[in-house]
Amino acid sequence: MVLFEHHAFDDHEQVAFINDRKTGLQAIIAVHNTHLGPALGGCRMWPYHSSAEALNDVLRLSKGMTYKSALAKLPLGGGKSVIIGNPRNIKSKELMLKMGEFVNSFDGSYIVAEDSGISVEDIQHMEQRTKFVGGTHAYYHYNNEAANGNPAPSTAYGVFVGLQAAVKFKLKSDLQGVTVAIQGLGHVGYRLAEHLYKAGAKLIVTDIYPDNLEKAQSKFAATIVSPDEIYNVQADVFSPCALGAIIDDASLAQLKVAVVAGAANNQLAEERHGLVLLDKGILYAPDYVINAGGVIDIYHQTLTDSSAAKMRQHIENIGDTLGSIFTRADVEQLPTNIVANTMAEEIFKPN
Repeated sequence: MVLFEHHAFDDHEQVAFINDRKTGLQAIIAVHNTHLGPALGGCRMWPYHSSAEALNDVLRLSKGMTYKSALAKLPLGGGKSVIIGNPRNIKSKELMLKMGEFVNSFDGSYIVAEDSGISVEDIQHMEQRTKFVGGTHAYYHYNNEAANGNPAPSTAYGVFVGLQAAVKFKLKSDLQGVTVAIQGLGHVGYRLAEHLYKAGAKLIVTDIYPDNLEKAQSKFAATIVSPDEIYNVQADVFSPCALGAIIDDASLAQLKVAVVAGAANNQLAEERHGLVLLDKGILYAPDYVINAGGVIDIYHQTLTDSSAAKMRQHIENIGDTLGSIFTRADVEQLPTNIVANTMAEEIFKPN
């Protein structure tokens, strides 16, 4: 397995692997950049087909976290971790304790938090072996509800705010009657669907788990389609809320939308696909900008002088940041992903 020559390697500061036979833990931690502060990033547990696929994911995700924190105006760097395995089958307390030891070996340069397949309880188990965790204790909820440490509600709210901003910029409209095709109804996608439904949007949804689809159909009058069909539906917005790299040559040939705005990380299979979106007249909300609500949430939980109102305002600033990106991209006639990258690099790269 190559690392330094890997196409997703971007001058990462540290990448480490663990293979623990006793617990079955196979994991990778990648720290991309710590210029602004320690690298905060979630831990994802997924049944990757290979270690090469897992490495590609963690390299791309960790880089995205650097850019995300920079444009969210946070004093944090970018890192990520992945555990290879199906969270519904092999997850155990012992495995999470070992993951905590692995995180601790980074001595604070990496701070772990929740991501796909990992719960607050899992991070609390890790916390028994390391103090470098986020999202295990919460004091604020953006909507003044009970806070339990799960950043998914804030992530979903930030995506909702960003999607609103994208629709307003592109369609000169609010969300009433707008059709949104959501790919993935996990912790974030389902909450996003609820926000959109309450705002008057019409929903088309897909997911790999039938129970999630049935809930969305029952509660939000959503139309269900198969995973393969979601790219080809007639909609105003395509909202990727599952795994990344789904905006590629094949999906772009099918999309019939005006906006792409969703929660998934690393939605573009390659940076060049941002230009294809621009050429097709599709407005793209850069993923690491629109889905920053979760890391904003975790950061505010570490502050003694924050509040639900301050955290909510910080999340709502996502809409303003996207507006600035859309405007600059429009003026310069550049893809929004390239403009967002430039704006982030102006913040986190040393002079």
